[in-house]
Amino acid sequence: MEELKSFCDKIYETTYTHTVDEQKQDLLTKNHGKSLSQTKLDEIEVAAQKEAIKQSVLKAMREFPKIEVEEIWKTIYEIHVHRKSGIDNAEIIAKVISADQSWKKSSGHAFEEMVKFLASVALKDTEIEIILQRDLNVLIKANELGNEPRDISWLKEQVKGNVFDLYATLTHENKKYCFGCIQAKTSVRDRVTRDREPSIAAMQSFFWSTIFVLDGTFLKLPKFVAMVNGGTTEFKENGWHSMFVFSEKYSKDRIFSTDLDLKNFKEQAIEAADFWLKQRQWFNQEWKTINFADE
Repeated sequence: MEELKSFCDKIYETTYTHTVDEQKQDLLTKNHGKSLSQTKLDEIEVAAQKEAIKQSVLKAMREFPKIEVEEIWKTIYEIHVHRKSGIDNAEIIAKVISADQSWKKSSGHAFEEMVKFLASVALKDTEIEIILQRDLNVLIKANELGNEPRDISWLKEQVKGNVFDLYATLTHENKKYCFGCIQAKTSVRDRVTRDREPSIAAMQSFFWSTIFVLDGTFLKLPKFVAMVNGGTTEFKENGWHSMFVFSEKYSKDRIFSTDLDLKNFKEQAIEAADFWLKQRQWFNQEWKTINFADE
């Protein structure tokens, strides 16, 4: 297999270098020699990688017709990872990937648990609880929710689709109701559209919809702020009733900086619960709490 690896390595490197040089020269000519932005350089990098992978696969298949394509693909994968990371050992690469996948899964669940814990402390003197999806499922199966059948049916679909991470419940006249849907994400930059759509569906079903975000750096870009707050041609409507970010940098309209005491969240949860009980027919996508409706 050393012959295969050597061949693929050479094709990959040659193709990558040629593509980068060619595209850089082309753009420099079009820009009259002006330096290229980092965005353009990143685009060239991606295009060169794609071309290098494609040519490596095609030429290796022709050169080594008796070798299984999956083996060729695996070899090129290792070459690609080595170029990007400096790691040149398949077993180590596999361990790193496994560790990364484990981190993504475990860290996401840990953040959900963290938000639940902090919210429980903040709301301990109220009739409101923040529960995990599995806890809501238990309540539904035990027929312990006072929501109307339409709500129950909708909530079952959310649980089935693993849509929301947490839910807000309130106890009123000895009955427990689910009134809010909560997302808890360490970062939403790469999936903000996918998170936004179910939130809008929740608001359209007259539920309070909010989200906690650990990494708010994506909010430096106006596009993502508009995806939360609305008010632009592309995003006319808000994507959540509110967003809470663990940073002091990004407060604007429906976006709130928060810390460990979750003060703003507590105030909004209390008002949302009260409004949901008394005027649910007006609990639409445009709803805002009093403590920030006039800002």
